[in-house]
Amino acid sequence: MSLLSRSNAQFRVQFSVQFWSLLLIALLFSGTAQARPKIGLALGGGGAKGAAHIGVLRVLEQHNIPIDYIAGTSIGSVVAGMYATGLTVDEIQKIMLEASWAEGYSDRIPRENLPWRVKQQSDQFNIPLEMGIENNRLKMPSGLLYGQTTTKLLRKAIGEHPNFESFDDLPIPYRAIATDLAHYKPVIISQGSLIAAMRASSSVPGALAPEKVDGLLLVDGGITINLPVNVVRGMGADIIIAVDIGSGLLPMEELGSTFAVIGQLSSFLTNSNVVFQRELLSKGDFLISPNIAGLSTTDWSMTNEALARGEAAANEQAEKLSVLSLDDASYHTYLMNLQAGRKLLLSRMEKPITRIALTKYSQVSDELMLDRVALEVGEKIDAMQINAAVDRLFSINEFQRVDAYTLLDDEEKVLQIIAEEKSWGPNLLQFGIGWEDDLDNNSDLNFNIAYTLGNLTKNGGELRSELKMGSQRSFDTEFYMPLDGRRNFYSSSRYNFSSFGWNYYVGNTSLAPIDQQYHSLSQGIGYNYAQPGFVEFGVTTDLGKFSDPIFLEGDINYFTYGGYLKFGFDTLDSINFPTEGAYFTFSSFLRKEDVDDHVVITKQEGTDQITSLVVDVNWKGALKFGNHAVVAKASYSEAFTENNNESVYISYLGGFLNLSGYHKNALTGSKKAFSAGIYQFDLGRSLLNLDDFPLYLGLSFEVGNIWQQGESVDDKELIFSSSTYLGTDTSLGPVALGYGRTDDNTQAFYFYLGKNF
Repeated sequence: MSLLSRSNAQFRVQFSVQFWSLLLIALLFSGTAQARPKIGLALGGGGAKGAAHIGVLRVLEQHNIPIDYIAGTSIGSVVAGMYATGLTVDEIQKIMLEASWAEGYSDRIPRENLPWRVKQQSDQFNIPLEMGIENNRLKMPSGLLYGQTTTKLLRKAIGEHPNFESFDDLPIPYRAIATDLAHYKPVIISQGSLIAAMRASSSVPGALAPEKVDGLLLVDGGITINLPVNVVRGMGADIIIAVDIGSGLLPMEELGSTFAVIGQLSSFLTNSNVVFQRELLSKGDFLISPNIAGLSTTDWSMTNEALARGEAAANEQAEKLSVLSLDDASYHTYLMNLQAGRKLLLSRMEKPITRIALTKYSQVSDELMLDRVALEVGEKIDAMQINAAVDRLFSINEFQRVDAYTLLDDEEKVLQIIAEEKSWGPNLLQFGIGWEDDLDNNSDLNFNIAYTLGNLTKNGGELRSELKMGSQRSFDTEFYMPLDGRRNFYSSSRYNFSSFGWNYYVGNTSLAPIDQQYHSLSQGIGYNYAQPGFVEFGVTTDLGKFSDPIFLEGDINYFTYGGYLKFGFDTLDSINFPTEGAYFTFSSFLRKEDVDDHVVITKQEGTDQITSLVVDVNWKGALKFGNHAVVAKASYSEAFTENNNESVYISYLGGFLNLSGYHKNALTGSKKAFSAGIYQFDLGRSLLNLDDFPLYLGLSFEVGNIWQQGESVDDKELIFSSSTYLGTDTSLGPVALGYGRTDDNTQAFYFYLGKNF
């Protein structure tokens, strides 16, 4: 079939000349001109069980058995592709054992790599479900994953090979088998990108989105040809060695769940075509079926066991296979030919890039894409650099997939960048949920919905509206407009309405519930000086009121206006349980405040308006030492006013890891000072062997307090507290259970689910 690929014709001529020259020399000096039969290797699909193929390859090499053609399906296409490039069995084994293949089941962008704005949004809208709306209909992604991480793993494993005009140009001719999803037909991939071929062959329907190649939607080849015997035969093999690692059908007693039934239906398709392929084997062919009982297609922790079983199965047939063995001299010549082909591949990879080409299916500007790719023409670029460039571009969080490959065109080596916008966008729905409870009488449950209208301007302007429901209610809408192609400068026009309650405490005892509502308008101009950081200034105005029929005896209305300056950066790997990175924000608001006269508001007689400067600073940093982490945090805020007039903008303190032992926001006033040191031990990865499930055991030491207007910060009035907790980060945000106690014997328990603290 034809693929999106081009190759250097000179390479094919050069390879053919060197290959046939070496072969001729081998024949002249081997003492025999007798042609041997061509041997083909067919490697079946089976997910994590694919390490068994490496064990088989090791035995074949130990017995001097050459491979002239190789084809694979799914994981078989990956192992076959690596072997076809001339990698040794030892090299393939090292790659398979060291690569984090389980990460291929996630395309999540690490939090530390996201832009500042996206970080803040994803922390609040934590449900991992993003949908689009078009023509009043919901749109969903076509797969759970788009192979972003899988592609990185494959590129790291085999390197970045420029596209091939034919996979016959590899040291061992190679084929990958995929399935045409629209027509349920097998597709034999014989040219183009080696990585794309492997990825298409391994795209499990429903889990991975189909691979688009020349107008076809390709998925896992196991649906149509899971053991490619006929493919290897068609390549020219006289003798076939087939390695089947497919799973059998589940017995009736194990078919009690929906997933088991779906898996059984999938096995029907795979097993039926494997039976057909087995029947194509002749008496002179070989079938190796490793014992894969108890091995899972998704459990990569069993890679060593799968490898050993593959080696054992091949050794059981070693005596029969020995008829294919070459003498040492002939096998050495065969290996020299492979290495000669390998060197030619490496010479293609080492050529410098002469041009960077963009293929994009989005409105993201060329300027921004090239700025994020950050690679220079004229440089030699390896697989790791390309992976890093793809990561940088993908991390702006506007694409369903970013891919890159190289191709040779006469004397040019082109780096082709392909970026696909989210097929369910650009108008997106996001959801969030949060629940916090102090196991006493304070419980806070919120459900959040965000809707973003995207691509409203040339540079990616968007109108984003957020609705938060629960004990904290708000509606926020912002027109965010990048002002240049690189999106360094932006304009932010925002309206917010909030309605919430907070308690006025004496000590840790609630005295009066206060309801607060306000409308806020702001217009800002900002600069994204780096992906994780920004600076913004602008003007703002608020119209609001405090209400309580008992303590306040009614309402206190206020109107304020002024300007602001904000600055921040955020490189934390987690907002709740960080192990690396830092977070810092600084904000200052200079306002005129017009507030109703009231006995609880300190205001000099005859003062209509007061001038306030409210400053708020927050910092958090984390360092990791193996399974241990040390986290430090600090915050300071103060409302500066003239003549000790009291501002309506107050600070809050109290709650989990914010002076633990007190209820949330139990302390209020115009000045706040707080700091904490936190130790975290990863109990899940260190003692419970839960590699993919961090479970943190934490201990904190905290100090701080709140002071009222006119009071000086007095270190003698500092409150000391400590806490211990057990928690983890999940796809729905944090889950934590903690206990805190202060030096004045105030104590509280805390439970969090999806709510940031």
